[in-house]
Amino acid sequence: MKNTIREITPLTEKDFFVVLYHPDAKFDYPTHYHPEYEINYVEHATGTRIIGESVSNYNDVDMVMVGPDIYHSWQSETGGAELVVTIQFQKELLPANFQNKNLFIPIREMLERSHRGIEFSKDTIALVAPRIKSLIHANGFISFVEFLTILHEMSISTDQKVLCSQTFSPEMDMYKSRRIRLVCSYINKKFQEKIMINDLAELIGMTSSSFCHFFKKRTGKSFVDYLNEVRIGHASVQLIETTKTISEVCYNCGFNNVSNFNRIFRAKKGLTPSEFRKFNQRQIMKF
Repeated sequence: MKNTIREITPLTEKDFFVVLYHPDAKFDYPTHYHPEYEINYVEHATGTRIIGESVSNYNDVDMVMVGPDIYHSWQSETGGAELVVTIQFQKELLPANFQNKNLFIPIREMLERSHRGIEFSKDTIALVAPRIKSLIHANGFISFVEFLTILHEMSISTDQKVLCSQTFSPEMDMYKSRRIRLVCSYINKKFQEKIMINDLAELIGMTSSSFCHFFKKRTGKSFVDYLNEVRIGHASVQLIETTKTISEVCYNCGFNNVSNFNRIFRAKKGLTPSEFRKFNQRQIMKF
């Protein structure tokens, strides 16, 4: 993304993680990215957050995990927040033989999902926030145990919301089913073209009706909804990173007319394509 900055975090090779404590945060830091994972907890603020292609509103409290190199920023309608706690940690937090142990599998899978950004519900925030705030004053080995406990509590929560489309991490396997992965891979490669249900059903040896039921059951989305999500994801990237016209973006991403593109984009993002582009430009220019 143009005009974003690469943040140099205070982490060193000797650190497992760092905790950054910001009382009365002003959200005056530009849209940025870094190669480390990040958990960001915001308390008593209302505004808008950008995570990759995702533009979302938050209210009162907010907690997000961001994977490596995803650009992100927060703004507040009231000019700031009473408290922001940011936890940053390295990609190599735990050795591979630890991550493959049963106890660590939920954490490993959450870290994989975080490559598209994860938003946590207020119930999860209420559970984890006291532990996050306790890290401000903790140190030594106990702080590391507390940090692992926070990751565990977050990873087993059932209300995690992935923020970005698969466009932002197309190599990541979100689904355990081999046939679903095959279909999603096909869609991600052919999204600019006309994709027929019959072709996908044939790809995995199913009838069209069986495929539709199978895809919905395994992904929680209809085929059309998933395809639109992929296309809107690519459109969002082009709106942010290029100067292509709305019409060019529309046809480049597989939509067959601009009015349909505008309608679906607004339904997915809450903004029209032009509003989405202006909003992101405004967030960049203000810093």
